[in-house]
Amino acid sequence: MSRVVLGIETSCDETSVAVLKDDKILSNIVSSQVEIHARFGGIVPEIASRNHLKNLPIVYRKALETAEVDPHDLDAVAVTQGPGLVGALLVGLSFAKGLSLSLDIPMVPVNHLQGHIYAAYLSHRDLTPPFIALIVSGGHTEIVLVRDGFKVLGKTLDDAAGEAFDKVARVLGLGYPGGPAIEKAALEGSDSKYDFPRALLSDGNFNFSFSGLKTSVMYFIKKNPSCSISDVAASFQKAVVDVLVEKTLLAAEKYGIDRVVISGGVAANTCLRREMSDKAISKGLKLYVPPKNLCTDNAAMIARVGLEKLSEGNTASLEINAEPGLQF
Repeated sequence: MSRVVLGIETSCDETSVAVLKDDKILSNIVSSQVEIHARFGGIVPEIASRNHLKNLPIVYRKALETAEVDPHDLDAVAVTQGPGLVGALLVGLSFAKGLSLSLDIPMVPVNHLQGHIYAAYLSHRDLTPPFIALIVSGGHTEIVLVRDGFKVLGKTLDDAAGEAFDKVARVLGLGYPGGPAIEKAALEGSDSKYDFPRALLSDGNFNFSFSGLKTSVMYFIKKNPSCSISDVAASFQKAVVDVLVEKTLLAAEKYGIDRVVISGGVAANTCLRREMSDKAISKGLKLYVPPKNLCTDNAAMIARVGLEKLSEGNTASLEINAEPGLQF
């Protein structure tokens, strides 16, 4: 029997609502706050929450119109419960509770990180566990073994990769968000010009650390004010990508897994996609990467998790609360 699930995502600064019929995306509307937060050089939680309040009803109506679905035909509403900014999460969760109550449909709470992994299912119908997943974004960098459940093999000990991109971009005067800004600048530079550190690369574990790399770039700029910004951007980007690729493929090798998924906002980075693809192919591994619009925060991935949890009867009462520190 076909199921129609509405997804809501408000964990950070993207207000998104999507409608899925089974695993087919009928709509996936995203309202970005990038221009609003760019003037501050990063996300301001209070501003993000206020804009979710303003935008969510509009995005909700647009998602239903685009999908050509009547709200009374929805079978469930899936919503991000965490991790994320607590105020932003509460906006989405409150809206979902209202829909659940008014439409008399079940509500399905979703782990945002699980959503990033499930984005790959939306674009790769042949993907099945077991596989190794690299979740890499502004707030998270984790390697996860997806088999009978989710086992975190390693994660960042300090800055997430996307966070490091933002901070280095700020130092280089490239603006916000840092990921796209550094990627653009790197196109004009040499990624072998400067040798920046690759932390924890020889430790044999799957954890990450990008704080030292960020600090190294900051001191380098202070000592070499006339250096090429493009060369620094390219060399920094290559240092991040090298660590992400090597540790992910090391995990696949250790656990005897021949499928790898990369997802999250930083997975939209062209250099990461290219390097991971080349190295995976050389090792006989199959790589699954969602299209760029499904790498960044969106509600379709939340609805996809909701669809599966609904089929398992895994719904929640209206008493549940946001969990900003939610883990697997």
